[in-house]
Amino acid sequence: MSRANGNGNGNAAATALDGRIRILEFLTTFDVGGTERQVVDLTRRLDAARFDARFACLRRGGAFLPDVEATGMPLAEYGINSLHNGNTFRQQLKFARHLRRDGIQIVHTYNFYPNVFAILPARLSGVPRVVASIRDTGVYQSPMQKRVQRCLCGLADCVVVNAEAVRRWLIEDGVRPERIVVIRNGVDLARFAPAPRRPGLRRELNLPPDAPVLAVLSRLTQSKGFEDFLQAAALVAARFPEARFMIVGDRSIVRDGAVVGDVRYRAELQSLADRLGIGDRLVFTGYRMDVPEVLSEVTVSVLPSLSEGLSNAVLESMAAGRPVVATRVGGTPEVVEDGVTGLLVPPRDPESLARAIGLLLENRELAVRFGRAGRERIEAQFTLQRMVDETQRLYERLAV
Repeated sequence: MSRANGNGNGNAAATALDGRIRILEFLTTFDVGGTERQVVDLTRRLDAARFDARFACLRRGGAFLPDVEATGMPLAEYGINSLHNGNTFRQQLKFARHLRRDGIQIVHTYNFYPNVFAILPARLSGVPRVVASIRDTGVYQSPMQKRVQRCLCGLADCVVVNAEAVRRWLIEDGVRPERIVVIRNGVDLARFAPAPRRPGLRRELNLPPDAPVLAVLSRLTQSKGFEDFLQAAALVAARFPEARFMIVGDRSIVRDGAVVGDVRYRAELQSLADRLGIGDRLVFTGYRMDVPEVLSEVTVSVLPSLSEGLSNAVLESMAAGRPVVATRVGGTPEVVEDGVTGLLVPPRDPESLARAIGLLLENRELAVRFGRAGRERIEAQFTLQRMVDETQRLYERLAV
């Protein structure tokens, strides 16, 4: 792990009155997503004898919010609907006042909106250390957004990324290598321990009792390659008519002040499936909080993404012992070793995706071997405790 150079101000060694390091973890919201899962799991497991942790967000909502509230940790909301209006400036002033009032020593922001909203106020308010996190390769951002984030992240003491692929992208984008710290995502293995299948779950998911199930676990965004998955599914269905296809996830949008599901994109995908002749074999589950149980019903886990940082869906599928077929993008090859723990295919190539899936459907022994090897790889390199330990060491190093 790269050592972060400090460029903060003041006495970074000062700690809270009880000797603990006071940390603020800043997210956009608590919707179901890879970053949200990682941050909530991390913060709940920080050593309470060494760290006094709390949360901040731009929208107080999402399926993980009850988990956050159950910790009893302070949570502040700075509600904005744009990054460039008067209300945002007022919320940033309030944020800066709260940082000084609470004696925050490390502010850790995650992804574009928190990075842009919080880094500058944290610096101006005198917070000793600021950590930015970037967890993808900017596929969602406009060129202007990339420039703004790069500029503001330059004010942070270091930038934490979750994959070597993101580190390489940032270096190509002009970030100095010594300012980047790689801490890969981790999985709570206890959640994915082998367990009996839940009776009635297949019926609840509208799946036949013995049908092979090909599933994508992901937020519903176009960069995840769902159209390629459906085209591959149509090819697979021609060879394996009993196969069923499942999309586990959703996408939340704000409409008229309320958080609702993005039904438009789901309808577009259903329409494509109907045109491909597999509409009656496709299941949308929406958000699921019982991912380990759902994965127990999955025959092959598929990630057809066009861009990735380090996919939680891949990590969790491998932790559950499911064979994985994924596109060779971003940090995915850092987890999936082609031909050993799964199969990698080019992005935007439904034919290759279908061939890889078909290979695992017709060779169950190979699928089981990949699933077992994938679980072993997660146990060896991608545990949640490893991620927590590396993050704690970073926080302590910055506080010296």
